[in-house]
Amino acid sequence: MKVRNPRTGAYDYELQEDSAEGIAKLTQNLREAQTEWNAKGVDHRVVVVRQWISSFQDFQEEITEQLSIDTARKRISQVEVQGTLGLMNAWCFRAPQLLSPPAERPSASANSVTIGQQWIPYPVVGVISPWNFPLLLALIDTVPALLSGGTVLLKPSEVTPRFMDGLEKSIKAVPELDNVLKICRGGAEVGKAVVNNADAICFTGSVPTGKKIGAACAERFIPAFLELGGKDPAIVLEDADIEIATDAVLRSCVGATGQACQSLERIYVSDVIYDDFITALVKKAKSVTMTTDPDSGQMGPLIFDKQAEKIQEHIDDAVAKGAQVLAGGKVENVNGGLWCEATVLVNVDHTMDVMTEETFGPLIPVMKYSDIEKAISLANDSEFGLSASVFSKDKEKALKIASRIEAGAISINDGSLTNTVFDAEKNSFKMSGINGSRMGNAGFLRFFRKKALLYQTGNPLTMAHFEENQ
Repeated sequence: MKVRNPRTGAYDYELQEDSAEGIAKLTQNLREAQTEWNAKGVDHRVVVVRQWISSFQDFQEEITEQLSIDTARKRISQVEVQGTLGLMNAWCFRAPQLLSPPAERPSASANSVTIGQQWIPYPVVGVISPWNFPLLLALIDTVPALLSGGTVLLKPSEVTPRFMDGLEKSIKAVPELDNVLKICRGGAEVGKAVVNNADAICFTGSVPTGKKIGAACAERFIPAFLELGGKDPAIVLEDADIEIATDAVLRSCVGATGQACQSLERIYVSDVIYDDFITALVKKAKSVTMTTDPDSGQMGPLIFDKQAEKIQEHIDDAVAKGAQVLAGGKVENVNGGLWCEATVLVNVDHTMDVMTEETFGPLIPVMKYSDIEKAISLANDSEFGLSASVFSKDKEKALKIASRIEAGAISINDGSLTNTVFDAEKNSFKMSGINGSRMGNAGFLRFFRKKALLYQTGNPLTMAHFEENQ
């Protein structure tokens, strides 16, 4: 496959796709290795993952450089690598504490029966990760799955594949890890092969693809842990601190060029402070600098050319239906890269795609409200329910509104906090996902099936128990 460089537009990298037959063979090898990997226990697995952390650091500079080409982001790539290392260390610390099946206990429903439990990991976990944060979202599922005693078949996105080269070197430097973690390369057909071979699937990506994967997993009767798209709303109350709210909204909407599922994409502002909010927001949006010089600036180009087309379509649809652009407003080709400045849109409503469909770009559509009940209704008027924000100086008021928003995580007086807070369990609502959370303790525990061991300590029932005339 030819791979596009997001900064230059040139197709300057070739990705050799794996075959379905090759993936089936990889899976068989993982199955054979998994029994011993699980039998050695979690403490041994922690030792091996810590060896991987060490080898990862040996290749850290190479991985970071490859990520920065994949995404056209230097600073964010550095932060992504550091965050991934932190995640790996955190799971090495937490996994042994969490892997503790409960002690035997008497049954509450049957006399002379004692209950024990075993936690059985899924032998092969397939991880299919997206292009926006290629490394972090590849390993956020991979590491706890490995520590659970499972093996992992990892398929990162074909849109941002360069980092796989350095990552694979770090894996192969630890032979025991290389036996239980395999990277496979390619597009949709390779993804299908992973789904068709693994025992459980972790997928991060779009709703349409997630639906297909969920249906395929249901056909095979295997679990699918789906983390899908978002259209995150923010409700800004009349008592909100305008400086705090506009800073957070801007960063959440356009940070990483808006290419994050938990980015804010719809802003509802009280009419009491609306004019002041817009004035401050537009001023700050216009001050955001672009990294057309890769060594300076705050916001990079759009990674995926197909997504750039959708962003422009959303802008055009909104303007055609009466929206006004106060900042930015156009996807432009600069030296082959596709760029979009921080774009503030007003006079928007829910007839526009920009208020109902996931944009995944640096757009900030702002809608005025006069009735908080209407604002809550608008926030919930979506097929998505990933996360949201509420801004208010009154914590109790903010929490009451947060409790009524149909989303899995609510940031109070900030936006997109789930991109830094990994230890708070949450579930996606509506079409934004399904099944166990990757956050908090569930991020590890979801990789186990619970087996009950039922010990009869007395005499078992006999057929005399069923005598009709007793």
